[in-house]
Amino acid sequence: MSTAITFSEYGAPEVLRPTEVAPPQPGPGQVRIKVRAASVNPLDMKIRSGLMAKIVPARFPVTPGLDAAGVVDAVGEGADAAVGDEVLGATVGGSYAEYALLERPVAKPEGLSWEVAASLVTVGLTAHRVLGQLGVEAGQTLLVHGAAGSVGFLAVQLAVARGITVIGTVGEKDIERVTALGATAVRYGDGWAERVKVAAPGGVDFVFDASGAGVLADSVALTGDVDKVITIADMSAQQHGVRFSAGSADQSGQVLPELVQLAAAGKLTVPIWRTYPLAQAAQAHADLEAHRNQGKAVLLP
Repeated sequence: MSTAITFSEYGAPEVLRPTEVAPPQPGPGQVRIKVRAASVNPLDMKIRSGLMAKIVPARFPVTPGLDAAGVVDAVGEGADAAVGDEVLGATVGGSYAEYALLERPVAKPEGLSWEVAASLVTVGLTAHRVLGQLGVEAGQTLLVHGAAGSVGFLAVQLAVARGITVIGTVGEKDIERVTALGATAVRYGDGWAERVKVAAPGGVDFVFDASGAGVLADSVALTGDVDKVITIADMSAQQHGVRFSAGSADQSGQVLPELVQLAAAGKLTVPIWRTYPLAQAAQAHADLEAHRNQGKAVLLP
């Protein structure tokens, strides 16, 4: 037997409890890893609370978690890894556990920490996906809401590297962090749209909302076109005619290895805020929901 964090009802962080479970068995093309790090994503908390029940209905008990990094200890038929390999990827059946399954394992470079390896997957793939969906190109101006958050922080870096002019809305404490990435940081809150207009006198071509802070109407007004605004965090997107971008790990085979190499080379930064023992998953959720973080929270089984 092994330990996993599970919940059997929707609710507050306290519904997350350590549970004794049988280690999962890898199917064809899958590998099982001894988890060294599992990242906590905002979607984990939305699923746990029941906010996503209509979109992602739970089959209790649920082991939450999307991403993990660890050492392969069992392989299924046709799996693209061997026992002992250090890998990372999107999990099948949850990552808040001592053991997890991966379908598309990506090799972890020696110089990449376990914490960053686990934290890069969903946020990196999401940032990359949305930039592609927007079609923003070098020389254009992109506004990123929530530029200091996990997804926004990576989106800013990827966009700047492509020669895109980036404006990022952030809290006062994050202005220097985001400015250091090569973006123009603008304080969010009342009056943010006017501040963006001052920062981007030539106008804003596209908007990537990673904040879910009720900014869609003004974002559409800034661009003049609903098709130039995408959100990953505002469930009212449909009311504004804005695309809500949600994705899967299907793109990980092509994109994730590239992101991993950028991170290993120091060209892509994933800020790690705090690590927690696996048994303190509920505390990690509580801290993140209190908005105390400046980066990723990571569980260490």
